[in-house]
Amino acid sequence: MSLRVLLALLIAANIATAVAAVYAQHRHRQLFYELTKLEKARDALNIEFGRLQLEQATWAESNRIDQIARNKLGMKFPEAGEIVVVRP
Repeated sequence: MSLRVLLALLIAANIATAVAAVYAQHRHRQLFYELTKLEKARDALNIEFGRLQLEQATWAESNRIDQIARNKLGMKFPEAGEIVVVRP
């Protein structure tokens, strides 16, 4: 192989490597941007999930349910004489 062909191959390989490095850096930046967006979305969903858990705990609190049953539905605990045991 002549020296000129070898030199041309080395220059071509050098250019190809430079293009590959630029592409890899560009792809890295794209993926990092996407990762940042997804992490922000995850954090927002975690905050919303915590808020919903707190809201669910508030709605399911036994004192609140008891208060609604007494005030809105007129329910009360039965007296001892009002309890009937049904046996099979």
